[in-house]
Amino acid sequence: MRRLRACLGAAAAVGLAAAGTTALVAGSASGATSALSNRWYAAAPYLMPLDNDPPDPAAIMDATGLKAFQLAFVLAPNGGGCSPTWGGTAAVSSDTAVQSVVNTIRAKGGDVSVSIGGYGGTKLGQVCSDAAATAAAYQQVITKYGLHAIDFDLEEPEYENTAAIKNEIGAAKILQQNNPGLYVSVTTAGTADGTGWFGKQMLLEAKSQGFTPNNFSIMPFDGGFNGAASQTSALTNFNQILQSTFGWDQATAYAHEGFSGMNGRSDTGEYFTQADFQTVLDYATSHNMDRFTFWSLNRDRQCTPADNGGRTSGTCSSVAQNSWDFAKYSVKFAGATPPSSTPTPTPTPTPPGTGCKPAWSSTAVYTAGNEVSYNNHNWKAKWWTQNETPVASEWGVWQDEGTC
Repeated sequence: MRRLRACLGAAAAVGLAAAGTTALVAGSASGATSALSNRWYAAAPYLMPLDNDPPDPAAIMDATGLKAFQLAFVLAPNGGGCSPTWGGTAAVSSDTAVQSVVNTIRAKGGDVSVSIGGYGGTKLGQVCSDAAATAAAYQQVITKYGLHAIDFDLEEPEYENTAAIKNEIGAAKILQQNNPGLYVSVTTAGTADGTGWFGKQMLLEAKSQGFTPNNFSIMPFDGGFNGAASQTSALTNFNQILQSTFGWDQATAYAHEGFSGMNGRSDTGEYFTQADFQTVLDYATSHNMDRFTFWSLNRDRQCTPADNGGRTSGTCSSVAQNSWDFAKYSVKFAGATPPSSTPTPTPTPTPPGTGCKPAWSSTAVYTAGNEVSYNNHNWKAKWWTQNETPVASEWGVWQDEGTC
């Protein structure tokens, strides 16, 4: 459930041709652009354009071939009211900063979707009077940026509010009807069983309103997950939930199912590496799933010791990687081929020397009192740890014992 977003600042085919292209006519301050294929919007990773040290989207596009970005998050104003803002503070109506990001992406042939909701903050569905008022607020966002796609990120605490979810699902249905061709995704929390009780209630609300988005996506992380196998198991279970809720067969359910992962170290200390992403990507494409995305591009770069590498961060992944490694899996899902790159780097422990303890290993398990050397320093473990890079931190697992 993407806690970092709150505390730090959230029948398809593999080929592009199978996804098709839909056009949406919408007014925009910068002029509406031609839509990308739906597959690109389905592959768009999340990007916070105003928080968490936003990376340059043009640089990401050049390095990876990525064309679509999921901008996050639109919320209700912190001071109250039924009008859209970025993060509760920056009014959409007067925005120029995010518009500049959108213009940069579109100037290079790309496009954006906008995500509403996320973890934490006040959502428009909680404060607007009804579904129509909620939809009117979101329509301002669609019109302002000439959107062809939108994401409803329904999670804590909003999805525990029955009235709010009724407003959000109702608004999604209205927007879908009033904006022909609009690509709509609905994202919610994932569990080992697929999704929890509140996620299932959200699906039942969609069924009762007769609303079918392009996909329902789950976020299989922050819930006791451990690598790709646990995630694909959750996706299989979620498929069964979609079948039983909507009366779909397995193929139809997969064609309306999506995955939203978290690259690197999750909020709860789970790790998802490039290999995990490849495994889930293979699962998604082989089952003709509709969406493959992740949280977030702000985190799609390697940490430095100053970033508290080995701890969860909103601005880096805490795993060994080249910048934008994870974005390339989104590019592959869209049906494109990312540019080739150098191999993923691995941490280089300091070789034992005079006075140095045995070199730290990312695969070894250490318990309290174990000593290692790394970057010309000796370190002592304060408690059990594995794959947490030694770094000086008052609250971290490693105690710096000085140079060696």
